[in-house]
Amino acid sequence: MNLCKGRFRARVARTMGEVQAAQRLRSVAFHERWDGLDVDAFDPLCVHVLVEDTGSGELVCCFRLLPLQSGLEIGGCYAAQYYELSALQGFDGPMVEMGRFCVHPDWKDPDILRVAWAAMTRYVDEAGIELMFGCASFRGTNAEAYQDAFAMLRDRHIAPKRWLPRVKAPKVFRFASRLRCKPDMKQAMLRMPPLLKTYLMMGGWVSDHAVVDTQMNTLHVFTGVEINAIPPARKRLLRAVAS
Repeated sequence: MNLCKGRFRARVARTMGEVQAAQRLRSVAFHERWDGLDVDAFDPLCVHVLVEDTGSGELVCCFRLLPLQSGLEIGGCYAAQYYELSALQGFDGPMVEMGRFCVHPDWKDPDILRVAWAAMTRYVDEAGIELMFGCASFRGTNAEAYQDAFAMLRDRHIAPKRWLPRVKAPKVFRFASRLRCKPDMKQAMLRMPPLLKTYLMMGGWVSDHAVVDTQMNTLHVFTGVEINAIPPARKRLLRAVAS
């Protein structure tokens, strides 16, 4: 994969040094540590995608991809540590888990996200992926700060029962059953993480609860996108950027 759009390019990490550059950016984005690496046992199993500024070569965004042949392999993904995913074992088709998605905090250019999703689109098409999933994170662990966003997820975006992840983590926020408020839609969208917004625009669905992850200082929801269910206009837009 080698994709250039405007001032940014996306490509796959080829060396251990390039993987470590992604781990260093993850350390900055997730832990606010500028001199460390964010590393886990899933890194050697994944394809690492880098988004760089073409002028300086600076790494501005990264994410990793864990391909699975079908739902029978779902127990080996990162998200399975936090969600009971046995319902997805019946998904008969290639899958990919996208994880550790982050943008450098000093970079605000919206084209970064566009190029990242173009790279993901190209990967999905080339690999014949039928389900893309991951953990979409809200910063911090105060669920009350995201009440409108969670209420909107409850009303519009809960996973179909046949795929619904169940509770596994010791500490969760069961927003689908606990929240009673109606969402303020403007506030909901303001508080929704950009990555999750993109998933939802593609017809994505989420778990009915959020995991309280004190190690990463996040609240995250399991998020899935069935590729065949992406609205045609959205598919055309993604593929136009990926071409």
